[in-house]
Parts: sequence; structure tokens; C-alpha cells
Amino acid sequence: MRILMLASSFPKWPGETTAPFIEEIAAGVAARGHAVTLLLPYHPELRRDAEVRGVRLRCFHYAPHPTLNIWGYAQSLLSDTQIKRRTLLVTPFAVTASLRAVLNELRAARAARRPYDLVQAHWVLPNGPPAALASLGTPLVVSLHGSDIYLAERHWSFALAAAGAFRAATAVTACSGDLRARGIRLGAAPGRSHVIPYGVNTRQFRPDPTVRAIVRAELGLEPGAPLVLGMGRLVAKKGFGVLLDAWPAVLRAVPSATLVIAGYGDLREHLERQAAALGLGTSVRFSGRLERDRAAAYVAAADVFALPIVRDGVDGLPNVLLEAMGAGRPVVASRVAGVPDVIDDGVHGLVVPERNPDALAAAIMRLLANPDLAKRLGAAARTRVERELTWERTAERFEEVFRLAVGAERSFVG
Repeated sequence: MRILMLASSFPKWPGETTAPFIEEIAAGVAARGHAVTLLLPYHPELRRDAEVRGVRLRCFHYAPHPTLNIWGYAQSLLSDTQIKRRTLLVTPFAVTASLRAVLNELRAARAARRPYDLVQAHWVLPNGPPAALASLGTPLVVSLHGSDIYLAERHWSFALAAAGAFRAATAVTACSGDLRARGIRLGAAPGRSHVIPYGVNTRQFRPDPTVRAIVRAELGLEPGAPLVLGMGRLVAKKGFGVLLDAWPAVLRAVPSATLVIAGYGDLREHLERQAAALGLGTSVRFSGRLERDRAAAYVAAADVFALPIVRDGVDGLPNVLLEAMGAGRPVVASRVAGVPDVIDDGVHGLVVPERNPDALAAAIMRLLANPDLAKRLGAAARTRVERELTWERTAERFEEVFRLAVGAERSFVG
């Protein structure tokens, strides 16, 4: 198949951490023998070749002034909960440019007698509407990732735009059951909506005892110091404030423990002030943005991986959760979004209520005090990833949906 994808985020350079799942999905589909072109908005920091892992990249310009190059790439929303004012200003230009880019690519392919078989819009907002308008006569798959559904649920005008894209879609995919259900409430057809979880690069995120001492030395810790890791963008839905509230109880039980919060985002200063107000001192470290290889090392070195996500914004299926599972780490996660889809409590990790620092602290302390339990949960998580949650399996699932969409469109036309 020849597949045209429209997205608004992508890793800006190899190893960068903006929407790595988009690169993995596109590259995974291309690796299965399909011709994939990915359209992206221009970003001044984008440093990628014209072809990346078998995927043809094409950028389109949209901003009437350089200061308005703020579309996508995790920079359009404030803490993933509010649209920035400048984003609203640039929206008409960006949506129009997206529509034009898809139209031009489809027309050029038809003129060359190599038409696309399918268009995939990543994020129903903002990419669903322009893809729907441009792809008339070509099957459309709309893929949900989280923040798009959050926006659609916040305002009637966004909900209408999403509903229009859903009506035009031959198929809809979501990375979690929760996200699929929310998409259906906004207008996605249940019979054409599919759950396709993200995957893990199991070669990169794997158990690796050799990095334990290396990471602790980098942090200035003793080789055997207990290390708890939270990782992700520093935005409201990741729940790092809850993790900080839980940390004093953990310290009382395990005074030598260190918490590392790795990532970047709008809430860093707020979280640092919270840690200072709680008197946590050097027991909490903010590492900032980690490139993919360093992130993999930190995950593999952690004694516990904490994912305290909350319903403040919408998380689909956090990549970092799957990566921690792939590394065989014992996970403590909130019962939110796609977490219950991949973790059975007490089997692949420990699942706690959201916004409950006491339950979160108790689960972390339980794992730190019981290495055998931690090892068993981590091993089960790794096994589940290997069997069900690799990027190769994700690509297979997308291919199945794409074939259904193309077949359904041909049947309708016939």
C-alpha cells in the first residue's frame, strides 16, 4: 500500500523525545513493505533527512512570521490543558497549510499514476478535519493519541470539528480502550473503531544491570542507593505533583532513597518549588530532558518506576510505561487511561488510585522492601511486552486496520 500520513509532531532529531511514537508507527508500517510519506509542519529545530527509516518526510510551511512557528511539536498547549494564545492566532494558517499539503501530495501522486491507497491523520484535532476535506475518495484513518480528545471534550466547536472528521473516517484507531470509548462518545463509529496499543523497542529498553552503577555515579549516589524514577513531560496529566506529595512518606521508611524526575515541560519551576516547600532537598533530582539512549539507561537503573498520571488532560497510553515494562522494571501506576489495558495489578505491576499520595507511597515502599516481588513483577512485565507490545506488533495491527479500511472503501465504491 501507498500511505500518506499527516502529523503535527515528530522527534526533531534522532533520539529526541517529541512524539517518538509517530516515528515508530510510520517506520514500522514502512518496514512491512508499504510506501509511507509523512507530512509535518515546519519547525526551525527539525533536523531530519528527507527519508528516515524508510519513511519519506515532507515539511510544509504555515507561519506568516517566524515567531509563529509554534504549531505542534508539544508546543501548542500550555501544560497540555490550555491552548496558547499564539496557537489560536496561527491556527487558520496551519490548518489551511495542512489541507493544501495533503491535497498537493494526493494530486501529485495521481498525476504520476501512483495514487495513495490511504490517508492517516494522527490526532483528530488538529489534523482530522484537513485530512478529511482533502482525502475525499481516498480511505481515511484517524488515529487518536490523547491531547486531541481532551481538546474535543472541552468546547463544542472542537467537538463539532472532531465529529466531522469521525464521520469522514473509514476507520478510527486509539492507543487505549479509554481513548476509544471517549472517541465514540464524540462521534466515532463503534464498529469502525479499533484499539492499537503503542509498542516498545525491546532492544533499546531492556533489563541491563550494567547501567545501575553508572547512573548512580552520574547522580552522585552510592552504588546500592534505592532509586525511584518518574519520567515524562512535566505537564499536569503526568501527576508528578502527586509523586512529590508521596515522597516524604517514602523517605521516612527508606531515608537513603532518591527520586529522579526526568523530563521537560511547563511545570518544572512549579514542581521544583513544591519539592522545596516539602523540604525534600537532594532526595529529589530533576534531570531535565534525556535523549533516548540515556532515558533507556535511567529506566533500566531504577529500582521502581512511578507513573502517577491523573485525569487532568488526557493521556492515551504513556510510552514511558511500556518502556519501563520492557526494561523489566517494577511499575507503580495510577488506574487511569491505558494503564489497566497493559498492567494487571499484582501481575505486571502495582496499580493505585489516582491523586492518592498515601497509596502511591505505600506501593513504592512495598516494592523497595520486597525485592523478590519487584523482580517478579518486572519479569512478568517484560514477558508481556515481548509477547504483545512490541513496535513490530503495533505495525501489524495498523496494517490490519489499513487493509480493512481500503477494502471497505472499495466495497462501498463498488
